[in-house]
Amino acid sequence: MLVGMTTTWRHLPAPAREIATAAGDAVAAARERDSEAYDIAVARLAAAERSGLVLGAVVRLLLEEGHPDGLDGDDVRQVLERCVRGAAGWRPDVDPHVVLVLLAGALGVYDPDGDESPPDPPAVARHAPLLVADLLAVTGRPLDGYLAAAFTEIARTEHHD
Repeated sequence: MLVGMTTTWRHLPAPAREIATAAGDAVAAARERDSEAYDIAVARLAAAERSGLVLGAVVRLLLEEGHPDGLDGDDVRQVLERCVRGAAGWRPDVDPHVVLVLLAGALGVYDPDGDESPPDPPAVARHAPLLVADLLAVTGRPLDGYLAAAFTEIARTEHHD
């Protein structure tokens, strides 16, 4: 299952296009609860440098849209529980700690130095699409716009640094 590349991705360098298509494939597989397709897409994400940065930006954008007045501890707990419970039926390897790290990272409050067992890039790649799929189900919008906004935001940040 390949997600068709739209004109949104044509201008991106090849590594960014690979992140976009792998993320799209992983999120689609998560929505369909297709473990085989999910594992293939996640392997591509894990191999793509900076995919965690892109998916983290997507998660932050989705959280901001879903909670325009900000998030409190109850909101974070609700998102965490909904995501983990929703995935556990078909992904028994889902790790609530990794999902919490993804949420905290997207919100800018995660300190990897203070974490005794920070998730490695493959763990991030295995869990981020689950969280993105869960958050997209709330917004009802397609992933493409969030990916485009994430790439734009990352490029702008890097340009100013």
